[in-house]
Amino acid sequence: MKDHLITGIDIGTYHVKVAIARLPKGAKERAVPEIIGTGYAESRGLKSGYILQPADVARSIKSALTQAEKAAGVTIKRAHVAIGSIGLEELYARGEIIPARADSEIVESDIEKVAADSEERIADRIPNRAVLHSIPLRYTVDGTEVLGRPQGMRGTKLEVDTLFITTYEQHVSDLIAAVESVGIFVEDVIASPLAASFVMLSKAQKRAGCILVNIGAETTSIVVFEDTTPISLKIFPMGSSDLTNDIALGLKIPLEEAEKIKRGGMTAVTYSKKQLEDIIDARLTTLFALIDTHSKKIKRDGLLPAGAILTGGGSNLLKVADVAKRVLLLPARTATLELGNKHAKVKDASWAVAYGLCMWGASDHEETSAIGVVKQTKRGILSWLQQFLP
Repeated sequence: MKDHLITGIDIGTYHVKVAIARLPKGAKERAVPEIIGTGYAESRGLKSGYILQPADVARSIKSALTQAEKAAGVTIKRAHVAIGSIGLEELYARGEIIPARADSEIVESDIEKVAADSEERIADRIPNRAVLHSIPLRYTVDGTEVLGRPQGMRGTKLEVDTLFITTYEQHVSDLIAAVESVGIFVEDVIASPLAASFVMLSKAQKRAGCILVNIGAETTSIVVFEDTTPISLKIFPMGSSDLTNDIALGLKIPLEEAEKIKRGGMTAVTYSKKQLEDIIDARLTTLFALIDTHSKKIKRDGLLPAGAILTGGGSNLLKVADVAKRVLLLPARTATLELGNKHAKVKDASWAVAYGLCMWGASDHEETSAIGVVKQTKRGILSWLQQFLP
């Protein structure tokens, strides 16, 4: 029997990353896929995650894909793709139904109906948008919250509170078209912050409650977990490039030198270390203040025991964890990507999304992890797209 190959494609504003993983046939339940090839290319034709020049994007994807295929010694025809950008938004809705059976027992069809009812309630609020993920946060039967899923219980009214992750219809269709233009069939599309969380957070962190903060170049994404379930996702239009601009303006130096200083590289520019620290502190304080405001909005400020886990290119900045602790009033640390494989070709956390996509592809719908929670209710963005295909 052939091994099961799984491919993840992370198309970022600055880089395209492709990870190819292998899951041996007959592998034990919940076996971890092994990375056997990676590819990396500079992104062209994108702005803040949006596709402006499809042909340029396709060439970047093809370049990264060719590298990964060569490293793995295989030819890839299918892939899971991540979608990011500030176009990702969250919405909440409550659905309610009366169980259909005469004895009021709740069955699987009732779960499907109440989920559909909650989605119908947001239809008018999301013009030009499509639902990527619908995640049930809590069920209630006759006003009493149910721990777990309510099949088998009896009641006269079933309700569900649902988190919906949405994105622009045009954006997701452009993304899929770019990938498929290089001969790759898109198996699924997943929100980038969720994909990263599959490998950057432990079960204990998700169970206790935590916030994953991914500081990218142009955006910063967060996903909040509680009781192993993602309860909030948000993208902020601020990233490490803003800090580069601040350093250039504050120290009155060229952008190229500001980028070197930000990364801790050597430069001929002389500057005050105190002034640099003040510039970095000011920008990071502004960023984490946005995150804290969102935490207050969802009533989780200061209430996530596992704290803030920082990742992305901007997570290695000077004293970033200290600023996070001070502003969020939570424990905070910079995460590392631990694959537990001495032969792993993925070397740092910037590959978290690509590898998370592989984890998603290898997972079972019935598993009880965060991946399983999302997969059990996956709406199927590709099913939605079928209505527009000839």
